Amino acid sequence: MSEKNSSVKVVSRRRFIGASGAAVTLWNLARSVAKADVAGLTPGPGSTGLGSAHSFGYQGEKFLLDGKPFLIISGSMHYPRVPRPYWRDRMRKMRALGLNTLCTYVFWDLHEPQPGKFDFTGNLDVAAYVQTAQEEGLWVIVRPGPYMCSEWDFGGLPPRLLATPGRKVRTTDARFLEAAAKYLRKVGEQLAPLQISRGGPIIMAQVENEYGSFGHDHDYMNAIRKAIHDAGFEVTLYTSDGSARPELQGGTFPDLPVAINFGQGDPAPEFASFAKFRQGATRMCGEYWDGWFDHWGEEHHVTAPWEAAGGIEWMLSRGISVNLYMAHGGTSWGFMSGANYDGSYQPDISSYDYDAPIDEAGRPTTKFFLIREVAAKYLPAGSRLPELPAPLPVIEIPRFELREVAELSDLVGKPVHSDQPLSMEAMGQSYGFVLYHTRAAKKLKGVLEVKDIRDYAVVFQGVRKLGVLDRRLNQYSLEVELEDGAPLDILVENMGRVNFGPHLVDDRKGIVGPVTIAGSILTGWENYSLPMTDLSHLRFYSLRVKDLTGPFFRGQFELSSLGDTFLDMRGWGKGYVWVNGHNLGRYWKIGPQQSLFLPATWLNQGTISVVVLDLESGGRRTLQGVKDPIWSTQKS
Repeated sequence: MSEKNSSVKVVSRRRFIGASGAAVTLWNLARSVAKADVAGLTPGPGSTGLGSAHSFGYQGEKFLLDGKPFLIISGSMHYPRVPRPYWRDRMRKMRALGLNTLCTYVFWDLHEPQPGKFDFTGNLDVAAYVQTAQEEGLWVIVRPGPYMCSEWDFGGLPPRLLATPGRKVRTTDARFLEAAAKYLRKVGEQLAPLQISRGGPIIMAQVENEYGSFGHDHDYMNAIRKAIHDAGFEVTLYTSDGSARPELQGGTFPDLPVAINFGQGDPAPEFASFAKFRQGATRMCGEYWDGWFDHWGEEHHVTAPWEAAGGIEWMLSRGISVNLYMAHGGTSWGFMSGANYDGSYQPDISSYDYDAPIDEAGRPTTKFFLIREVAAKYLPAGSRLPELPAPLPVIEIPRFELREVAELSDLVGKPVHSDQPLSMEAMGQSYGFVLYHTRAAKKLKGVLEVKDIRDYAVVFQGVRKLGVLDRRLNQYSLEVELEDGAPLDILVENMGRVNFGPHLVDDRKGIVGPVTIAGSILTGWENYSLPMTDLSHLRFYSLRVKDLTGPFFRGQFELSSLGDTFLDMRGWGKGYVWVNGHNLGRYWKIGPQQSLFLPATWLNQGTISVVVLDLESGGRRTLQGVKDPIWSTQKS
């Protein structure tokens, strides 16, 4: 996704005007299809196991399935953002939406968390994900990377790539290409057997992602294309970029199909721009942004459902294929949300609801039913849309107290000593926090300055909080006074690496430069790694027994029946929540996200444990579960 179109904002209700000049009013159509008694959809790739081999290709402006024109009506959904037990439910809703294809990125950082150590199990079993799509009658488009963007930390690239000085990602740097090719070979081992030519559902694979928005090195693009081919991908390859000529020139191949990406509104100028670049070629919107994502401290973005449906109608009526970005967004669990940089650092929230047709909890929205009505018009003769699956249960959880508290020091292990602070990547760490400790060699009074704080820091002198530093607001300094030998602790939170644009190449985390007080450089640092992946060492005490102020709080609640819910985080400050060991993601009182999605698959009947890390003292120490997400409505 390109930040260039982040002008997609909250929009007023209006009517979409197609190129024909006819006004298409879609607002009331949802009611007419909400309970449609229909069954069956355009034939898919098979209902069980691997099916018969088919052929997929293109000729002129048409994609061809088994030699016949095929209109791709696709939707994006990413397997790590959806609990595995929900994959099938979401796919069935995609079918009911009128889609015949599922599109997904493949996540390098998750599949190879350490060099040479690959993981394709559990929620990362991408082969099972693709097979499930086939069983549910969906063709599949894969976007294997190595880079993907997607408002995901570092655009899906492994953070360890930043640990090697001078290594340049998304270039012909031999060290990067070697690592990328090794990863792609492993992806090929998982997915090559599932290509359409071998009886599977995969019809296309993307080469890189929106490279024209990053660079114009065709040697690099050719190297990635070769790596994908060498990994065993024999299906149709394609590229995906914005419709402007510089982006298309930088990111495309003359002999491969090109998809263009854009947001809601009139698609006509986008394809007019593309026509000036290439004539007589396949036409597809590779990402039709039917919603938008959110940064912390901004308004929650929503877009007009009738406008989304109108743009899809315009494309399908002209034989133009389309991929909805997103059909279902899900959640960027834990520390995985990314960031943008547009004059300032803009971290993304954990929810990836995206105002998509299927919301974060998997429920169809008004946008769903309007798009469904459009898609129904373009089914093969005699086909009808399937019914929606039964809705999953959603529950409320009565308010409960978090009556136990633990200290950060419980998680502090052995430090790494250095003259200057070490970046998170230099310490071999990818996510979480780093604690930096030193002592003043003499009495110091003045401005503490940390010019390269990445990204949010709490500064302490012993147990006394001195203040915070926030890269988002360009807050890099505060007034301090340290006595000779006084301790100084800086707890730095990684809020997500930049995932789009030129700044993604060097967005190392922690402290990546000198720390000064009144111009004097502080030396002699102890660097403590705090990835927050194992909380078992926390020693919790009753708030009434021991006078501690956190930052960890623990509570419990009881459940007799299960269902999805949203934890209401209003009254808390800034931090993370773990339920039964699962990191739900980040909350922050500045909004717009004020709740965290908690899927029923992570719950159990009986006692459930909740741990909250809160970087701000005071405030409410209770939680409750509600049935709908909570959004703040104003910028912070």
